[in-house]
Amino acid sequence: MKVTLLAFTPEPEKIVAAAARLCYSPDGADVLLEGLTQEKIRAFLARLMELGHLSPVEHVSFTFAVEGVSRVLSHQLVRHRIASYSQKSQRYVREDNFTYVMPPAVAKDKDASRLFREQMENIRQAYRTLRDMVHHEDARYILPGACETKLVFTMNVRSLLNFFRLRCCERAQWEIRALAEAVYREVKRAAPLLFAAAGPACVSDGSCPEGAMSCGRTEEVRLRFREM
Repeated sequence: MKVTLLAFTPEPEKIVAAAARLCYSPDGADVLLEGLTQEKIRAFLARLMELGHLSPVEHVSFTFAVEGVSRVLSHQLVRHRIASYSQKSQRYVREDNFTYVMPPAVAKDKDASRLFREQMENIRQAYRTLRDMVHHEDARYILPGACETKLVFTMNVRSLLNFFRLRCCERAQWEIRALAEAVYREVKRAAPLLFAAAGPACVSDGSCPEGAMSCGRTEEVRLRFREM
């Protein structure tokens, strides 16, 4: 998996602080950015998070390129609907020699990994045969969820906070959790104040919502995210 932060709103924390300032000030747009020192920005953002007033953070967005992930992952990712996505099309791009993602649980088992590889090769051969019989937009129906894909996606900060809350959780599926953690590390470097309290629910909310299905490692998870 390769995750690249392509672009993000310039001065993201200052923009959010200015938007928040507008909500509580009679001043016009021409003075919103005036006097916004780092200390004031920090105070504004801390106050926003404390109040749960998150609409100002929607003014800042981040765009990522992702490679080496499966269609299984992308089907989960696009359920986060307040976002924009562009993905490699199997309708237009032929997959004669598609690569694939093998789950770690399969990779560590000799017999399981052999069976997995054999079936991927069988599907490759079947796809090539079908592609000679029909257009590859129809031959793609035989391709597996493991098939590697590439995509670009953009989310605003509010969507990212929700994404981390759900997908950084230890109970999230392993591949999308790995993506969420990689994205988390990138945005934390770019805007540490905005994402100071971000993470799975046990980090962002202060408690685990999973009940009897909890991973049981809340303190360990909190420590790991504090150190990221």
